Amino acid sequence: MTKPTPSPTTALNSPASFVALLPLFVFLGLFIGAGLYFQSQGVDYAFYQLPSVIAILPAIVLAVLLSKQHINQAIETFIEGIGHSNIIAMCLIYLLAGAFAAVAKATGGVDATVALGLSFIPSNLLLPGFFVIAAFIATSMGTSMGTIAAVAPVALGVADQAQIDYALMAGAVMSGALFGDNLSIISDTTIAATRTQGCEMKDKFRENLVFSIPASIITLVLFALAGQGQADIATQDIDMLKVIPYLTILVLAVAGLNVFVVLSLGIVLAGATGVFTSEYTVIQMGNDIYTGFTNMQEIFILSMLVGGLAALMQQQGGLTFVSQLVEKLISRFSKANGEASTRAAELGMAAIVAATNTCVANNTVSIVVTGDIAKELAEKHGVSPKRAASILDIFACIIQGLIPHGAQALLIASVFTISPLTAVSNAWYCMVLAVTAVAIVILRKRA
Repeated sequence: MTKPTPSPTTALNSPASFVALLPLFVFLGLFIGAGLYFQSQGVDYAFYQLPSVIAILPAIVLAVLLSKQHINQAIETFIEGIGHSNIIAMCLIYLLAGAFAAVAKATGGVDATVALGLSFIPSNLLLPGFFVIAAFIATSMGTSMGTIAAVAPVALGVADQAQIDYALMAGAVMSGALFGDNLSIISDTTIAATRTQGCEMKDKFRENLVFSIPASIITLVLFALAGQGQADIATQDIDMLKVIPYLTILVLAVAGLNVFVVLSLGIVLAGATGVFTSEYTVIQMGNDIYTGFTNMQEIFILSMLVGGLAALMQQQGGLTFVSQLVEKLISRFSKANGEASTRAAELGMAAIVAATNTCVANNTVSIVVTGDIAKELAEKHGVSPKRAASILDIFACIIQGLIPHGAQALLIASVFTISPLTAVSNAWYCMVLAVTAVAIVILRKRA
């Protein structure tokens, strides 16, 4: 009788094997190697020339070949990984989040929100003001890239008028965008972190506030002290009706309503505001929803493929090898049990996701890749799911804002005509968050 294929959920019981990690190294090697090559050739967006969904295909083939299972069983394990409930739920949320962002943008919601923010900025607090605007929009939209694309051109014009250093203004916008992307309940990083760790988005949001609020206050003070010049911003036409969808999903999500319901209501509200305030039609809304789906195509496919690859590596003992290696490091700095062990495990999770994100330059991918390892560490050392999800998202966000080859740095550098290295050197929020997060992990009392 044929033996049943091991389930991905029990694969961490497999014997530890370094060889099982080779497919992951192939994926990272291809992705990073291509990025470095194109960067040396002076190609824009060098690390995005080879799509990640293509770079991972040879790694999957290698993982199947390395499997000790029969070829049919290995493929079945891969498919089980793709079809895991967390992966499928994650992908569906990606689609809804993309649809909401596309419809809200098409109906003028982004422009209305920027105008609302500009109306509240004092002329002598432009840097902290743009940090707040970018933070609110990113928290509402769930995307740092979309926020930078919407806010950066406006910020550039204001910087010209007020004679503010471009690097400082770019740093303020990028800082706010990453603050919101990290905190948002519809961000792809939040979706990935909560689904891999098995916690509610509202719980992760509240846990994140413990880290984000102190860091954001310090950042606001720093940008206020660094403020240069002032400008009288022209009166903006504000359409509060178009801001309502953003406010609605924020309130409902924090209140604990199911994320599928929240995003669906957000899409309907955003479309309705367009229908009632302009010539926006239901057909246009349908097309924009589809556009939002296609905008999530890469992360959708990659999440599924990473889920399948992780299942193969898990079945072959690769994730067990990493888990045991981290365990050895933890044991050197803590007792076997208790608060010290929990603290060391949290720092271990932070280090793993930070190192991965440095390599792949994509905070969502880094969370998906390291999610299973982090969950195993959390369960063994008493780290709550919401805390594990928060740490993964926070440290992925920190690294994403500090690597010059990240998409955020490349985009904002192109808008402000500065180097990506200059952009990340002024992303003060990420630096402050790094110090704040490490301090909280080390000093905070555990229940």
